[in-house]
Amino acid sequence: MIEANSLTKYFDDFLAVDRVTFSVPQGNVLVLLGKNGAGKTTTVRMLTSILRPSSGSAWVAGYDVVKQADQVRASVGVLTEHHGLYGRMNAEEYLVFFGNLYGLRRQDALRRAAPLLELFGLAEAARKRLGEYSKGMRQKLALARALLHDPPVLLLDEPTSAMDPESARTVRDAINRLRGQGRTILLCTHNLAEGEELADQVAIIQAGKILIHGELESVRRSLLGPPEFEVRLAQPVNGLVPSLPAGVELRERGDRWLRFQVDRPDLVNPALLRALLDQQMEVVSLQEVPRSLERAFLEAVRNTGAEVQHV
Repeated sequence: MIEANSLTKYFDDFLAVDRVTFSVPQGNVLVLLGKNGAGKTTTVRMLTSILRPSSGSAWVAGYDVVKQADQVRASVGVLTEHHGLYGRMNAEEYLVFFGNLYGLRRQDALRRAAPLLELFGLAEAARKRLGEYSKGMRQKLALARALLHDPPVLLLDEPTSAMDPESARTVRDAINRLRGQGRTILLCTHNLAEGEELADQVAIIQAGKILIHGELESVRRSLLGPPEFEVRLAQPVNGLVPSLPAGVELRERGDRWLRFQVDRPDLVNPALLRALLDQQMEVVSLQEVPRSLERAFLEAVRNTGAEVQHV
């Protein structure tokens, strides 16, 4: 549903996006991570046919972003950092106005707008001027606008910025529901916990170049190595170094705990547990050590000289 092939953008002599390549199948969420100025927004603008690529190509919902720009714009819902809200309108007027741009009659626009305003907690403020809205309310209305014409593809740039935790939770739940309905989503975010929750795929971009791209767990493993597991014990270790099965490496230890890196947990963990019990070690628990997307992101941007990885 979204495909970029060596997508490149120059502004005069400045290379903003450097041969970006990725694809997102239907019903998947690709989270595009990068610092300010990394090239995320420029990439989104090319995918929405707002900016013309300097070279390379891209297709959205089967349409070429250069040759079929009108069809691309009709097929995407877009949320950018600049919402384009009109302060003298109320929410209903605003959504009817944008519905008309998408070819919706007034009654059809109002019919579609009502559940969206309800979903994002804006129904009671539907006739309030947008100039009186808070930042979070404006963000939610802009997302409602992006969904109004029922697009198959969503391109969302920081969808929960400026929102309180409850509103951000509402938006994340909405994104998960939309994915379940088969929509394809490209999400740019600085909120790494949010990206971790929503991502099927992750792409990390730095200085306009994709550093690594793949499924979330594959990206974690590529950057951080095999998963780690921690064993909690009923008795102190007392300096004992256990004999370990192949595929297990002891990484850290404490008074009543041991931390291992395990290459194939599905195959090796049963053997690890048996080995510890055979050595009279009283195991209380064996659980995976959480490894955050933030840690993987920081590892990727430290190695900016490395070749692009697709995992």
